This record gives sequence, C-alpha cells and structure tokens, in this order.
Amino acid sequence: MQSNRPDPDELLKNLQSEERSRGKLKIFLGYAAGVGKTYAMLEAAHQRKIQGVDVVVGYIETHKRAETEELVEGLEVLPRKQVEYHNVSLPEMNVDAIIKRRPALALVDEFAHTNAPGSRHPKRYQDVQEILAAGIDVYTTLNIQHLESLNDVVAQVTGVVVRETIPDRVIDEASEIEVIDLPPDELLVRLNEGKVYVPEQAARAIQKFFRKGNLTALREMSLRRAADRVDDQMRAYMQTRAIQGIWAAGERLLVCISPSPLSERLVRTTRRLADELNAEWLALFVETSRSASMSQEMRDRVANILQLAEDLGARSYTLSAGGSIESVSQVVIDFAHKNNVTKIIVGKPLRPRWQEYLRGSLVDKLIHKSGDIDVYVVTSSDQPAFPTDESPLQMHSSIPRYLWSILLVAVTTAFGFLIGGRISPTNLVMVYLLTVVIAAIYLGRGPAVLASLLGVLAFDFLFVTPYFTFAVSDTQYIITFIALFLVGMVISQLTARASEQAEAARQREAETAELYDLSRDLASSADIEAILRVLQKHLEQTFSRTIAVLLPGGSYLVTRIISVDLELDEEELAVADWVYRHAEPAGRNTNTLPAAQLRYLPLKTSRGVVGVLGVGKPHTANRDLTPAQRRLMEAFANQGAQAIERALLEEQNRQIALLQSAEKLQNALLNSISHDLRTPLVAITGALTALDENYVGLGEPARNALIENARSEADRLNRLVGNLLNMTRIESGTIKLHLEPGDVQDLVGTALEQLGPRTNKNLVKVDIPSNFPLVPMDFALMVQVVVNLLENAVKYSPNDSLIEISAVLSDSTARLQIADRGVGIPTDDLSRIFDKFYRVQRPESVSGTGLGLSISKGIVDAHGGQIHAFNRERGGTVIEVELPLNQ
Repeated sequence: MQSNRPDPDELLKNLQSEERSRGKLKIFLGYAAGVGKTYAMLEAAHQRKIQGVDVVVGYIETHKRAETEELVEGLEVLPRKQVEYHNVSLPEMNVDAIIKRRPALALVDEFAHTNAPGSRHPKRYQDVQEILAAGIDVYTTLNIQHLESLNDVVAQVTGVVVRETIPDRVIDEASEIEVIDLPPDELLVRLNEGKVYVPEQAARAIQKFFRKGNLTALREMSLRRAADRVDDQMRAYMQTRAIQGIWAAGERLLVCISPSPLSERLVRTTRRLADELNAEWLALFVETSRSASMSQEMRDRVANILQLAEDLGARSYTLSAGGSIESVSQVVIDFAHKNNVTKIIVGKPLRPRWQEYLRGSLVDKLIHKSGDIDVYVVTSSDQPAFPTDESPLQMHSSIPRYLWSILLVAVTTAFGFLIGGRISPTNLVMVYLLTVVIAAIYLGRGPAVLASLLGVLAFDFLFVTPYFTFAVSDTQYIITFIALFLVGMVISQLTARASEQAEAARQREAETAELYDLSRDLASSADIEAILRVLQKHLEQTFSRTIAVLLPGGSYLVTRIISVDLELDEEELAVADWVYRHAEPAGRNTNTLPAAQLRYLPLKTSRGVVGVLGVGKPHTANRDLTPAQRRLMEAFANQGAQAIERALLEEQNRQIALLQSAEKLQNALLNSISHDLRTPLVAITGALTALDENYVGLGEPARNALIENARSEADRLNRLVGNLLNMTRIESGTIKLHLEPGDVQDLVGTALEQLGPRTNKNLVKVDIPSNFPLVPMDFALMVQVVVNLLENAVKYSPNDSLIEISAVLSDSTARLQIADRGVGIPTDDLSRIFDKFYRVQRPESVSGTGLGLSISKGIVDAHGGQIHAFNRERGGTVIEVELPLNQ
C-alpha cells in the first residue's frame, strides 16, 4: 500500500529554502513591452518604502515615459557604471555600488539585458544573482519571450529569433512571480498612441512583432507559465504541511544530444516537457570512436549544447561507447536504467532511409531495447540533407591521404603488370583487397573507400578482357567486381572503425596514465611548494597552457606559483579573488568576467575552497578546451585541491602537535619544579616565622642556624629560578656569550664556593695543572655549568665517596671531567640524560627538576663545545665538558 506521507528529505529541503539567508527575487512577468511591468514594479517599490523598507533603484529604463519617470522620483537612484567599448561609454548597472550600499531591496529593470563587453558578467541576470547572494532582495522585470526553453517556440510563432535569453532555472529560483497582463487590443492602442515606442518605431514594431496573433500567443505563454508556477507552489505547500492529496509518480527524462543542430531543439523541448510533468531531466552525450575526428566546430557545438542543458536545469553527462550504433544504444539504455529514467527524448533521424538500412538506426535500436521506458522522437521543420555529424562519407582525411591512396592503387596495378601472366586475374583481387586494408589502417576510412573503388576500376580496365576498356566479356566478372567493391567497403569500414576505437582507447589510456602520474607525484610531495610544482608541471605538459595557482594568504590571495612569461595584474587578481569568494569558475570563456586573460577554477574540497587555479591560452592555437579536456582539467584541479588540503591539514596537525607538546612541557615543568620551589620556600618561611615569634627565647646559635638555613635555601631557590631563566633563554635562542680568557682553577673554585656546605658529605679532589692555559668562556655561565654538574654528582653519590675534578688538554680543546662513585647511569639512558625534564627512574626518590644537565648542554653548545656522560669501570659516572681553545 502506497503511503501518502511526504518525503522527510523533501520537507527539510523546502523548509531550508524558506529560511535561507540569500536575498529573495520577485519577477514582474509580461508578454511584451508596454504592458506595464516597470510601472507595476515602481508602484510596489513605493509601497515597500512606505512600510519602512530601504529601497534603491539599481537600474531603471523609463524609455522617456512620463508616468514612469514620475514614479522614479522619491526613490534613491544609484549612479550607473560607465563601461568603455570601442571609444563609446555605455551605462550599465553598478553591482559593486549596490552591494556596498546594502539596501533591503534593489530595483533592476530588464532582467534579460546583455551587458556591454568588459562588464563583470555577460548578462544582467548574473549581476542580479550576485546581488541576491549578498542577501539583498531584488525586484526585476521580464518578458516571456526571453525564456531559453521557449526560444524556438517564440521564433516559430513570431518569426523573430530572440537573442537575449535567460535560463529557465533562474526564474524557477524566484521567490515570487507577478504576471502583468494587458489585453492585446489595449496594448496595440498604447502602441499607436506612442506610449510604448516613438511613432516611427511603433509602426515598424506593429508590422514585424506586435501583431495581434503574436501578442495573443505570447500572452498565453506567460499565463501558462504563471499557472505552472502556481501549481508547483501548491504541490510544495501540500508536501510541506503534510496535506493529503494525490501525489504524481516521479518522472525522470533523458535527452540524447549530438553535434546536430537539432540538439538545441531537443534540449528546449525536453525542458518544456519536464515542466509539464514536474520531472527531473538529464542530458547525455555519447562519445564514440569517431568523436576523435570531429572538427573543432562540432566539439564547440557539443560543449555549448551541454552548457545550454545545464542552464535550463538539467544535469549533463558524457559517456564513451564504441563506434557502432548497437554500442551507443546499449550505453544509453544502461544509463537510463541506472538512473531510473522513465522517458527518453531523441531526435528524428535525418539521414536518408537507405543509410538506415545499411548502418542501422539509433532510434529503432532504442525503441527495441527500451522495455518499460517511453521513447519520444522530436522532429524539426528545417532538416539538412545530412546531419553535420553523420554525412555518408566523412571527409575528415586530408588531401595528401587521398593522394597516397591513389598511389597505393597505382603501385598495386604496377605489381599486377609484373606478375600478370603468372597468376589468374581473380587471385589479383586479393592484392587489391590488401591495398584497401593498408589504406584503411594508415590513411583512414575515406581513402580506403577510394582505394576500393579505384581498385575495381583498375582491375576491370587493365586485367579483364577486353583490355583497356570497361566492357566485360565474361559476366562472371561482374560478380567479382561487385564482391571486390563490397568486400573492400566492409573491410575499410571495419578496419577504420577498429583504428578509431584503438585511437580512442589510446586517448583514454593516456588520460588515465596522466591522472595516475599526477596522483603518484602528488602523493610523494611532502609540502605545499612541492605539490604546486607537481601540479604546474603536469598541467603545462598535458594542456600546453600557462598556469597560475593562487592560495589564501591572510585576507587576500597570493600567487604561489606561475608560469614563465605570465604576469597577473590587479584586474586578474580581482577575478581570482571573485572565484575564491564565490566558489564558481570565472574568466576567459566563461559567463563571468569573460574579458580576463585566464580561466580561473576554484580548487574545491569538501571543506571549502583552498585556492584558485588560473589557466591561460594554449601555446599554439587559440582554441578552448574540448569537453574531454575540460573534464580532465577538472580532475587535475580536484586532485590538486585534495593534495593542497592534505598538506594544509598536515601543517595544522603539526601546529596542534607543537601546542600539545608545549602544553605537555608546561605541565612537566610545573610538576617538576613545584616540589623544588615549595621545599626552599617552606624552609625559609619556617625559619623566618621562628625568628619572628620566638626571637628572644632562641639562643644565638639557634638564631644563626635558622638564618644560615634560610640563606642556604634562598640560594637554592635562586639557582632554581636561574636555571629556569637560562632554559628560557636557550630555548628562545637569545642567550648571548661574553667570551673572555678564563682560568679553569678559578672556575672550579667559584663553583665550589657557591655550593658551600652541600659538598661536605663527600670528598672533593681537584686535579688541575698549575700551567693549564686560559680558556675562552663566558665565566658566569660556565660557573653555572660546573655547579649543576657538581650538584648532580653530590646528589647521586653515597656519603664520604670521592668526587674528582680534573682538567686535561687534548689537541685544541680543554677537557674538564667531574667523576663520582655513585650508582651510575643505565646504558640506555646515557643518550637521554641531557634532555629537558628527563630523569633516570630509580627505586630511591631523589628531588630535582631534570633541567640541570639540559641547561649545561645548552650553555656548552653555545660555546661551540661538547658534553658527554659515560660510566666508570668500578661504578660511578663521568661527565666530560670539552671547550675549544681558539674561538
């Protein structure tokens, strides 16, 4: 049982469409000039202004009508933008001024107007779309004949081809459509009174366009379009509110296009049929093996038709098939089944019937295979003798190829003269067939057909009695001639088709190989610079075009890589910035800013736009990309965008890892020094408290002991803070040395003096030669090093054990060793004891921050020296410091 419950996804879509932040578009729709569209729009604008809405006039064309000019008064009119074209200044709507002014409502007349060359967009409706994207509501005017889907119908009814058209999807997205209707008789009266055009123009208009029959037909189109709109809104309303009703089964249409001029009519017809059925529709172009030999004009026509279908609301697809009609029909049917297509729209075959018998008919094949799918066949009144893509003999081979074909036949004929008496004439036929095969493989279909025909004529003229005449004495040779020609034709067709299919396969293989090479090189690129170099290399090699890649750098785009001899001026950078902000292609051969030197593509990923790719003109011929090349370039751009995003994410991960490391370091620092900071502070606080509370009761020795203990703990705290400051200076690279010749004996003596009584539990032996040379050093910092090393030795040595301090000369370095008889260091930890906060894990607990040895290493490294640690043979550790004598 079929449920009448609305689709939840459709519900959500409708609700979201009502709550979007994009501006709303209202179209005042009429069927001809003079029905009062602009007048009605201005009246509505005044009503909105009375309601407190901020209204501005972006562009109004009054046509010097007094009543219209009166309504403009009282509204803020923004200045127009002057566009220079061929030394003529043309006024156009100033989109930037409207967006900068940011009114609540903007009035834009003549929705289908074509902008002057050099404008940002070729069409005014594209300007309006940008204004809507900025969150500004727009009122505009439109005549029904400017709809793209009705272009051929309007031309058929009125005899006038309307050049300024807009895609139907634009008015489909309008929030409201208001029909401005006026009976044709009243419109003709207004025209005669000069209220639409001046008298001379009015007379010409009545003769050519403003005939009552034309106006009646156009009026019917506008009312039907408005009725369809109301019907769509009612269905959407019922679905959104879950109102019970009869829901039509979903339809999906598929239109098959080709380079034929009939394809444009097919696309428009399918759009109108989709509107009537409220159906989704698709456009499909099937590339065959012969597509590789299509002229550039045909390729451009296919691209334009696919673009027309997308503008009218379709989704376009391009698939590949073999060269046979059977293969093409199977691809279409498979695609239709895969996408749940219910109706297929094709064009009526334009070839002669005899060709359909020989080569087959695509329409017949589709009808035979369609099954439950309906097939609609559309015809056209203006039919060429042969479709542009299917002439009986495609003369895509150049003249030299035909000359080579003639030469092959001549060589074969000469060979026949040389062996003429040794083999029978019927066997010579095989040689001519071999010539046809060679011509088909290396020269193409046309030269092969020519070789087949010339072979028959040469064989009859030279090798069949009576000689040197086309007369035939033996009627059996007629069968031989016919068989030779037909077999030659079949062989030429099959061989040429196989060659074309092989060429198409080579092209697909080349595209696959290029994509594979690009993905492999991008995967092996470690950073963004390497990724951009790889992307530039592959794009330049594959498409022979100049390349520029721009990535965001703060609040603006930065050119990160660019081809040699290519420069981007401020205007080009502005185009790239527009592409980055709007995530839409722009520039050369697009509908946005087409005057730019480069075609700019957004590098988009699922997370957004990561950059902009600029593609220049080809190095050789000034041709646009074919559909296949455009798809390949988009694949390149997608892979490049993914690689750039990967590099950006890796950089973000590195930054996060650094932050986590810094946080971990901070926590380790706090955990390490909290106890060491608290211990001396507690001792100092306790001593001062005892002195303050019981100073008189304490004897002199007790007071001196407390004061000495407080002083000792204060010194310890001072050293700890000094270590932290030194570590900060070392980490930031701001430590500066004041090198002066220093005495090593004074260095050791000063360190022992600073340690004071803390070395009393150990025996300290100093063995430094009296004639030991002076060593360049920062004396204060090196004292800190020795203090840290001695304090570490005392900390990990048993009581009454010996600590030895010695100094020796080795080559051009001075070596200072501090050796103890403590527990030693595990072998695995010897290389890590100089790391920050690293402490050897021992059963017994020894206080410390783990900074002393790390700070010592930093200071020694700053002197250009080295510090090592190794274990003694009979237990204990030796820390050795090497300082250069010459600095």
